[in-house]
Amino acid sequence: MTDKLSFTQEDLTGFTPSKKFFAGIDSDGCVFDTMEIKQKKCFHTISIQLWHLEEIEQYTREALEFINLYSQWRGQNRFIAQALAFDLLRERREVVESGVNVPELRALKDMIASGIPLGNPTLEEAVKQTGNAELALCLKWSKLVNEEIARTVKQIPPFPHARECIEKIRHKADVICVSQTPEEALVREWAENDLLQHVEVIAGQELGTKSEHIKLATAGRYNADNVIMIGDAPGDYKAAMSNNACFFPINPGHEAASWERLLEEGFDRFISGTFRGDYQQSLVDEFNALLPDTPPWKQ
Repeated sequence: MTDKLSFTQEDLTGFTPSKKFFAGIDSDGCVFDTMEIKQKKCFHTISIQLWHLEEIEQYTREALEFINLYSQWRGQNRFIAQALAFDLLRERREVVESGVNVPELRALKDMIASGIPLGNPTLEEAVKQTGNAELALCLKWSKLVNEEIARTVKQIPPFPHARECIEKIRHKADVICVSQTPEEALVREWAENDLLQHVEVIAGQELGTKSEHIKLATAGRYNADNVIMIGDAPGDYKAAMSNNACFFPINPGHEAASWERLLEEGFDRFISGTFRGDYQQSLVDEFNALLPDTPPWKQ
């Protein structure tokens, strides 16, 4: 357990196992039912205001909701998701016909392609070095989103069975939070729900990607069969696969049932060594069927 409120990459690179097993657990949309309110009330509303997309608000919201909530891109880093959603929006026939300018976010895409950790600190540094107006607007958007989330998204409890399951997991495994949410929000949400005591590290977007979080904390320390990622997004699955780890999905729209299944059978199978193979694949197939890669207006 941890009593820290701030974390660095050294907390991952210097991580010392205390148990045979390791569990990485995502936060938004996985432990807490915060995805919908954060996206729709904070991210999307502020996006429309800052980029002056009021004339095409309906289409903007549909693109942002598809990328961030209802597709194979769910759970992406906020900057990657914004670029993907704007690309999708810019191609839509109704938007083209409207004449509204949807920015390409070229400078942001260059930053994404560079591979550096994508968070406000690195964006602030890039703005200082380049003075790029587009990056400055993206930084303003991100900060406003954080402020709105801190102001309005409070006391959201864990999904049913999540707390009980996490308490069970920590007795057998070292646990860290693996997320692309900013650290400040993660620490606040886990602390206000008295869950901070069950994790060793809170790894947010400032510490790199989810794949990097798992690699830094586990490489050379655990047998890959003894590492599991628990999450609600394809990015969580990819983070697990890139580290040859196990993956247990928390299915969007069926979160309580997923946590109950993990509590009653999934984690026990992981501990007993019967998780991989047909069992894990059946979970992944069910999970993937819930998240399409084509938006409804293109079908």
